Amino acid sequence: MSRLSHLDEEGRARMVDVSAKPATPREARAEGLVRMSSATRDLALGGGAFKGDVRAAAEIAGVMAAKRTADLIPLCHPLALTKIEVRVEADPQGLAVRALVATTGPTGVEMEALTAVAVACLTVYDMLKAAQRDMIVEGVRLVEKHGGASGDWRAP
Repeated sequence: MSRLSHLDEEGRARMVDVSAKPATPREARAEGLVRMSSATRDLALGGGAFKGDVRAAAEIAGVMAAKRTADLIPLCHPLALTKIEVRVEADPQGLAVRALVATTGPTGVEMEALTAVAVACLTVYDMLKAAQRDMIVEGVRLVEKHGGASGDWRAP
């Protein structure tokens, strides 16, 4: 791409006009990791966290965040999302977060999937910070996307 779509001819930020684009199925997957000690991970998975069920809170926070992406990212379009799945699962290095977001519309859902993962990771941190303050949120990235004019894409 030789030109950034969110900049006009003068280099000013703009919301892309998608009114002429057809509504087509769109889907995106994203992932991230909250790196922590095995003791903290076990505390989270065992239900012993002071603030409650870490996985449930983070998964719900991720769903809520995906629905509010346009309120958080200035040039994102508000979308009617048709599917949001957020999962927090054990990982040898901590807790992995994965999100799947889908819609049928004129623009993609990559930002919604990334926002879901980022907020779910931050919720994990918030829920467990009393046990471990040096946790690291890392690797938040788009894993794959389907649909739209640019077609399908998968991370290498």
